[in-house]
Amino acid sequence: MIRRLRAFYLVLAMSTFVTAQSPSLPQAITDPTQLQSKPKTDLQNFTIEKLYTTRSIGGSSWSPDGKQVVFVSNISGRQNLWLVPAEGGWPLQLTISDQRQAEPAWSPDGRSIAFVSDNDGNELWNIFLVSPQNGEVVNLTAASATSNLGPAWSPDSKRVAYITRAKTSASYEVDVIDVEMRKTAHITHDTPREWSNGRPTWSHDGKWLAWTQHHASGKNSNVLVAEVASGKVLNLTAHAGDITYSAASWSPDGKKLLIASNAANGFENVALLDLEGQLRWLASDKRDMHAGNYSPDGAKVTWTVNVDGNTAIYLLELATKKPELLPLGMGLNSLAGADTAFSRDGRHLLISHAGADAPGELVNLNLAAKNAQQITNSLVAGLHAEDMVQPSLARYPSRDGKWQISALVYIPHNIVKNAHYPAIVWIHGGPSSQTMNGFNRFIQYIVNQGYVVIAPNYRGSTGYGKLFNDANRMDAGGGELEDVLDAAEFIRRSGFVDAKKLIVMGASYGGYLSMMALTKAPDVWAGAVPIVPFVNWFTEFQNEEPQLQEYDRLFMGDPVKDKALWEDRSPINFIDRIKAPLLLLAGENDPRCPPSEAKQVADAIRKHGGSAQLKIYANEGHSFSRLENQIDAYRRASDFIKSHVPSPGCGCTVLE
Repeated sequence: MIRRLRAFYLVLAMSTFVTAQSPSLPQAITDPTQLQSKPKTDLQNFTIEKLYTTRSIGGSSWSPDGKQVVFVSNISGRQNLWLVPAEGGWPLQLTISDQRQAEPAWSPDGRSIAFVSDNDGNELWNIFLVSPQNGEVVNLTAASATSNLGPAWSPDSKRVAYITRAKTSASYEVDVIDVEMRKTAHITHDTPREWSNGRPTWSHDGKWLAWTQHHASGKNSNVLVAEVASGKVLNLTAHAGDITYSAASWSPDGKKLLIASNAANGFENVALLDLEGQLRWLASDKRDMHAGNYSPDGAKVTWTVNVDGNTAIYLLELATKKPELLPLGMGLNSLAGADTAFSRDGRHLLISHAGADAPGELVNLNLAAKNAQQITNSLVAGLHAEDMVQPSLARYPSRDGKWQISALVYIPHNIVKNAHYPAIVWIHGGPSSQTMNGFNRFIQYIVNQGYVVIAPNYRGSTGYGKLFNDANRMDAGGGELEDVLDAAEFIRRSGFVDAKKLIVMGASYGGYLSMMALTKAPDVWAGAVPIVPFVNWFTEFQNEEPQLQEYDRLFMGDPVKDKALWEDRSPINFIDRIKAPLLLLAGENDPRCPPSEAKQVADAIRKHGGSAQLKIYANEGHSFSRLENQIDAYRRASDFIKSHVPSPGCGCTVLE
């Protein structure tokens, strides 16, 4: 049972620090004829194999002495744990497993690293411990029918807090396990199924835990704290209406929490929250932010800001109230590290950086010298970053006049405006997600082969505030589909594109919208590549995991009361309208969009005499983690696209 503070009223302090200047970005293009292809001599011809051999970098954590960093990478073809010196160097593989691993967290005493791993993508995660000295691995949670995530070490290294959810449950609960005795304490229990608990963080004295409890609708959340010894739980942000509050970091004295909230203006901004519920804003801007960490001495805090699909990191001296934009390249800059991006001495920040021409890398930023040292090396296989394409930011009005839709547009080098080139409309998943200016291996490959790509952030995407994020509720495949179709029209008017050579492509919810596009606008498309899609709201709801059932119920209503809406927005009911060929890719163990969704599409299309290729990967889930499967999947996608909408080429002169 969650107890509330006495006659609680959340206090919103009005003193606001001046928000630092946002990073400068090129002005958005609103006239598609202004899109340009940049010339490039000796353009390298990319291959799928080389682009997917570039390494991916996952979660990371500082060693307590600040001399090493543990991180997840697929250097070996599997997502395992690696160690690298904090100043950079040759990495050492710490774990060897055929299964993917994630979320490494180094214990404060340096003796163990916690991480999570599942089985063939089934998302039933267990927490493991590995010795950084000898690589010995033990299963800490050893459960077969629960998902255990977010391991967080107590300051004395004796306990690990985490979230756990039974396979049949809709809600994650917060547990604490004694590492030596394997005894588990349940911090929360019996959470209503429409609510779930997020990953916990310890106070510096080890007496308190803080976490976010969020509503399945995504419109509401609270910051909760628990006194670990007594089990007493307090809601620090009890409120009326749809407002989000998210916990990020304790102050060293345990009196405040760094949080993010959209209470001020509908956009996520950062603030300090004390244990009496008083809130003091550190920033106020109409851009979404994510709260970061307190520095070890409590003098500074960090946060990130989403600027039209790029992210910037700010460092604030609490005494001077002056936010500083950290000197990092354009693209995606995020605060790395398990519990904190700060090294224990507070002199360094561990940062993840990626860009359109740069796979994700870990960077060690010296705060005094403002010197950024890259400590991983992901761009391998002889690929030239200068031959990759930087996207242009485009913006166009929605048909109903309510929104400005942003999109990233990739124009190949060395092409001309002769209306001969094929284009791909790339639809992100979620739908509460965003196409951002990061490294996309397939987009860089296919653009290099002479294909134009537009990736719209349709209504319902994150990064543009509360109202925009909520604009597709009870309207899946409605206004958001119009935004996708308008992206196709925008790129068609660029002068580069042949209107008869349009492909729609996306994964997860992007796969669903790809299928909606095929059925609701069949004459627009020459082909489609839905990846791990769902196509039938009724069967998807019946077969997906319970947590997603709650999300879908609050997103699209009830299968009985809203039957007519569900039928109209299920592409499977309109298969007879499809004119274009499809390639469908799915994972056998996917708990989110089960492979039965893709299979029923392929069967129905073939029954109607259409063309549908289907590949289901037996050892994968909702995302393909094995390197050989990634290469196979996107080679299939490339071959399919090239066979149905060939490109005149890109002017590549280095052939391999």
